[in-house]
Amino acid sequence: MTKNHALWPVIFILALFSAPLAIMYLFLVVDTFSNSAPGSFLPDEFTLQHWRFLWNPDVTGNVWEPTLNTFLFTVSLVAIVLGVSTTAGYAVSRLNLPFRRFFLSSLMVMHAFPTVTLLIGVFLVLQYAGLYNTLIGVILVKASLMLPLGIWIMKGFYDSVPWEIEMAGVQDGASRFTVWWRLILPQVKPGLMALSIFVFIDGWSEYLLPRILAPAAQIEVLSVYLEAVSDPDSITYNFNLFKSVGLFYTLPVIVLFVLFQKPLMNIFSGGTKG
Repeated sequence: MTKNHALWPVIFILALFSAPLAIMYLFLVVDTFSNSAPGSFLPDEFTLQHWRFLWNPDVTGNVWEPTLNTFLFTVSLVAIVLGVSTTAGYAVSRLNLPFRRFFLSSLMVMHAFPTVTLLIGVFLVLQYAGLYNTLIGVILVKASLMLPLGIWIMKGFYDSVPWEIEMAGVQDGASRFTVWWRLILPQVKPGLMALSIFVFIDGWSEYLLPRILAPAAQIEVLSVYLEAVSDPDSITYNFNLFKSVGLFYTLPVIVLFVLFQKPLMNIFSGGTKG
């Protein structure tokens, strides 16, 4: 039996277990572009009325302002986490820092705390700093909560780079920064890409922190906007409209995962070394 023939049973089993999920997503997409009679299994007509929130703000409010806020929140988060993690991960991996083992252990302990357990303390700090109800405050809080994992992941990727590459640059007279920028950083590009995608997905789907720490309408993000749309007690509640807004909200994440799923999987191979 050839290798390809041996894979067919595995593919069949995976397809069988994945079929319900695929069918569910198929009906989700179909429902956003169709109307069905009560009790009907198949759609009756094609329509774009469930997507009218894109051009008619009277339906659910202006969706483009929360979209812009979410984009700014996520991109800022990626920039901060990536910038700090690449430098701090290198320092932890390559430099003989005092209390290095204690610092690495503390990183994992810091990441272990659920966000909800820190909300009261974070709220008081933001109030004192004058950053409560601002997008900047939420960005700083979310970035600080993601930095322990980001530093640990980048340390794992730096650990996989041979010391010989760095020593060759130092012996040629290059500074430590030049060696890091020109020689080491290109070697961990898969880690940079994987971490960027991971942070983007996490930031794009964040709901708790923006909802509690930035409740003002002018800095609303898409996750909070979706909650406002999903009010089943309203007499004008439209479930297909809710599905359309939800699909619009998840499209960037779906596209990113489809395009970059391979480097995203590399994140697990880079963060395992101690």
